[in-house]
Amino acid sequence: MSLRTTIACALSGTLLAGASVTAQDLLRSAYYDVRAVTVATGLQDPWSIAWLPSGEMLVTERPGRLRIIRDGVLLPDPVPGVPAVHDEGQGGLFEVLPHPDFATNRLLYLSYARPIDDNSTTAIIRGRFENDRLTDIEDVFEAQTRGGGHYGGRLAWHPDGYLFATVGERMAPPAGDLAAHPAQDLSNHHGVTIRLHDDGSVPADNPFVGRPDARPEIWSYGHRNPQGLIVHPDTGDLWANEHGPQGGDELNLIQPGANYGWPVIGYGVNYGSGIAIHDGTHGEGLESPVHFWVPSIATSGLLVYTGDKFPEWRGDFFIGGMAGQQLARLTPSVDRPGRIEREETLAHGLGRIRDVRQGPDGYIYLAVEHRGAPSHVIRLEPVPRQ
Repeated sequence: MSLRTTIACALSGTLLAGASVTAQDLLRSAYYDVRAVTVATGLQDPWSIAWLPSGEMLVTERPGRLRIIRDGVLLPDPVPGVPAVHDEGQGGLFEVLPHPDFATNRLLYLSYARPIDDNSTTAIIRGRFENDRLTDIEDVFEAQTRGGGHYGGRLAWHPDGYLFATVGERMAPPAGDLAAHPAQDLSNHHGVTIRLHDDGSVPADNPFVGRPDARPEIWSYGHRNPQGLIVHPDTGDLWANEHGPQGGDELNLIQPGANYGWPVIGYGVNYGSGIAIHDGTHGEGLESPVHFWVPSIATSGLLVYTGDKFPEWRGDFFIGGMAGQQLARLTPSVDRPGRIEREETLAHGLGRIRDVRQGPDGYIYLAVEHRGAPSHVIRLEPVPRQ
């Protein structure tokens, strides 16, 4: 049995929770042999993973359910109190993120596609999680966008208590005057990262506060569909990855007030036809990516590893791929800050990786989606080489 087949079998439900592939069929990387251990199966389109201080794992399912894994067991019933989601196309329930002071305030944050009349938008709520229920729901943010998909929906906390979030450009087609595209217009939330206080109020030092032509929540703009977001655990820098069209997925270092160029610049082309979209790959006043993928891997999930289980990987970026069904490892340059020195593809055929997280135990966890089949959370563990 090939490595790809073995890993795919492990993720498609052949293994029970706690089982793993055998030593001779392990994934081999530059530094480690790695086995995939099934943590939970029977999920439907898992999108996000988070841990509570008490050790429970929370998992969102895109159709609109929040699930609990307690003592290694997926509880049969979803958490009551989650708001109704727009469960069509790319819509649904997205991120779950505990408040940094969850142990005292019990606040959980959820991002989702909110139904509005015959349309939808990206929204963030928070609620109190007690006795396995979500209560006291409060609105935190509702994006001023409408569209058929590309919701963004990733969330991340800064150590100073700020909440960052992404909103996609809602599939607004690039045509004509590219500089007039909604993602280049600060008066809406198409294709942006935003920065908020934990209650949804706007920090006074956000870059566009006070401009009558701009939404004050905006931290950066000119994005397409950011599906990975992280505050670097060592530097405090904000990083995001986003989907290109046919080619041109990006990893970006996010700077306040910066324009990341969609659709004026980029490395992708129109779906199917391959016809050029952009004016070029670089432009004055527009930020270029730190790293990009051609062809696309459909980036989703983003991790900077800091644990002790894979010491050779400390400081590396891990990015899931949905279309590519792979996990990418990027090593940053020591001599040239903000540059990537090398890339390693850890595996192909894993399934559609939606989220990549470091667990409290130092292992790497993946939310893996299999359309139309049971989906999984898996754990990657190193195995000593013989």
